[in-house]
Amino acid sequence: MNRTFVHGGVEMPGRPRDERTRSVILRRAADIASRDGLEGLSIGRLATDLGVSKSGLFGYFGSKEELQLATIRAATAVYVEEVIQPALTVPPGLDRVRRLCENWLSYSQRRVFPGGCFFFTVNAEFDARPGRVRDAAAAASLDWTRFVARAVDDARQLGELAGDTDPDQLAFELIAFMETANAVSLLHDDPNAYERARTAIHRRLDTASTNR
Repeated sequence: MNRTFVHGGVEMPGRPRDERTRSVILRRAADIASRDGLEGLSIGRLATDLGVSKSGLFGYFGSKEELQLATIRAATAVYVEEVIQPALTVPPGLDRVRRLCENWLSYSQRRVFPGGCFFFTVNAEFDARPGRVRDAAAAASLDWTRFVARAVDDARQLGELAGDTDPDQLAFELIAFMETANAVSLLHDDPNAYERARTAIHRRLDTASTNR
């Protein structure tokens, strides 16, 4: 008899194969990794958490590294949905830059991932460890940085930011404010960190704005 299990409202067969179940598995994996890192993730732990067989999960991923890579891809999709896509509904310019920053702060503050920003955790874990997992995490981080820099450059070209604004530098500063809020809120259980970041971002963009 093929046992079934329910996790998060989704019925999971004992040897799962469908993509819907795979999504549930990877969402749980991303939640775990946001707290404990990708090294804290294993097929055995996921099987126990989800109440399914290790052999069923192994059929999806085959190795711990493949599970880690798939988890990064799943977390990226959540990140895009939470942070990037809502900002694209705003026309290019300074308002889009502000929306990106607010989306990120909200994503972290609402604990979309229970450990705060998934990528903040994983990047710190793998930044000095060469390999495929580090490469995947670095690529996702670089894509985000470049996206923010392009949004800044759009605002500059539209005349909403000063002509001498360095998009890469400003993107670096904005991301630093956001990531600091994430780190301080987690380490010190301090929700005020997000308001401090919002104030810092607001002031920095106002300084660079042509409408001061």
